[in-house]
Amino acid sequence: MTDKQTPKRYLDIIENQLSIYKKSSTIQLINKIPNTNKIPIENENHWLKIPNVICVFVDMIGSTKFSAQSYDRSTASAYQFFTGTAVRLFNEFETPYIDVRGDGVFALFNSNQTYRALASAITFKTFVEKIFTKEVKRSTDFDIGCHIGIDQKTVLVRKIGLKQYNNRTDRQNEVWAGKPINMAAKLASLTKAGELLVSDRFFKQLKNDLVLKSCGCPHGEKQSLWTSIDLRANAQFDFATGYKLNSIWCKIHGSEYCESIINLDKN
Repeated sequence: MTDKQTPKRYLDIIENQLSIYKKSSTIQLINKIPNTNKIPIENENHWLKIPNVICVFVDMIGSTKFSAQSYDRSTASAYQFFTGTAVRLFNEFETPYIDVRGDGVFALFNSNQTYRALASAITFKTFVEKIFTKEVKRSTDFDIGCHIGIDQKTVLVRKIGLKQYNNRTDRQNEVWAGKPINMAAKLASLTKAGELLVSDRFFKQLKNDLVLKSCGCPHGEKQSLWTSIDLRANAQFDFATGYKLNSIWCKIHGSEYCESIINLDKN
């Protein structure tokens, strides 16, 4: 590109970014997700590396039925109800990082928060099935549900954008490079309403019968909760198997189980 093809003030930006690209990046290994104010932005070649980050990804099924032009109030209310509840629930489950993407939300958990991450997903799944879907159906006559996916793998993170612009810091964002967010979103896209799909590498971390088997209601016999899904024919995944969960928290034992599952995590 030359200044004959592109005005120089824009060409200068492109050339500066090219020079950054040609420099070697530095990678700093850390053991947990940092506070956002600790994620680097100053040194444009410096990234943080965090092993085994867990991503819980949720988004609405059927949101395209809404039209901001034709159903502006219903659209606004449903989006707020869905994403607002997701953010607040994930926050209460002590996720270190939350991001909103349109009608979707993802929460990132540290490697020692396996059971907390799963409990947060089941709690949100229970909310969607017992409250959100019914309330939206009642007020709009639309059938709206939720996709949910979970994956776990190493990520790189840094802030990209402008550190400050006219005394504002809203022209920057955290960029998470790596598999788990992308894979969790793709797993979620395969689910129907009432399903949660996780990768085999996340599922392998689940060792306790509290999350592998039911509580026994209503007949007192505990059943396996998970079904394996063969993903080998799907080239978008870098693992061979997913595991699907259909159940929500039990009406009798759910609260007790949720607290017990959270306490399985090692601090």
